[in-house]
Amino acid sequence: MRRSIQKWAILFLVPTLASFVIGFVYPFCKGVYLSLCKFTTTEDATFIGFGNYVKAFQDASFVHAFWYTALFAVVSVVLINLFAFLIAYALTQGIRGSNIFRTAFFMPNLIGGIVLGYIWSMIFNGILSRYNTNILMETKYGFWGLIILMCWQQVGYMMIIYIAGLQAVPEDMLEAAKIDGASRAQTLFRVIIPNVMSSITVCLFLTLTNGFKLFDQNLALTAGQPYVFKEGGTVVKTTEMLALNIYSTFYGQNVHARGTAQAKAVLFFILVAGISLIQLRATRRKEVQQ
Repeated sequence: MRRSIQKWAILFLVPTLASFVIGFVYPFCKGVYLSLCKFTTTEDATFIGFGNYVKAFQDASFVHAFWYTALFAVVSVVLINLFAFLIAYALTQGIRGSNIFRTAFFMPNLIGGIVLGYIWSMIFNGILSRYNTNILMETKYGFWGLIILMCWQQVGYMMIIYIAGLQAVPEDMLEAAKIDGASRAQTLFRVIIPNVMSSITVCLFLTLTNGFKLFDQNLALTAGQPYVFKEGGTVVKTTEMLALNIYSTFYGQNVHARGTAQAKAVLFFILVAGISLIQLRATRRKEVQQ
């Protein structure tokens, strides 16, 4: 049986490998090449070297989007994981109706980002209208609006992962801690959290990458507004995140900036991949082997 599987394994791997090469490897390599070119379509690309990367770093809107996205990612990662863990911990304490609460918290994750953005924009504008303002007029409203939206959407999904981790904590460890006289707080920080580090690793990875890659919610809720004019006539959208900035650059009125947008996309990939790998390596060291 094993020899037969080894003999025909390549036949079953070919479709998946071909799909991966066609759908990811080739477009990625093509994108890296185009980031070194000046083009309006992929057929008229002219190699210019690293000029697009220089323009990307000189673009004030891209620099602002980078720091804005970094701040958003940090705040959203902390809040989403904190709320998700606390809810998961509460729902694993044997309270009545826990399954109903799990379903209710998870359901927002089933709604698409564009729909969520428009729904929450109406909610926020309805609240802010009494103060004669709206979410598009001040940067702080847009920032916290995106934070609330992301927490509302993702807390339920991360909660499910944390519940799975909490339910996998060995009962004998909990019993031993109880016999030794450990308080609830000591049991939580000395026994439970070390044993759910694998779940924490997964949730941190998902929330971190989702925070940096946020696009559709940003587009629907604020579209990057409000605008600020910098020196030299540069327009900066104060609530524009990296993914939306790349999209706006590529599909903007200046078709000659598409090479710059492609360079931004490559830098974006390097940033997200690098941060994600660092986070995975840091948290996996703290995982406890059960």
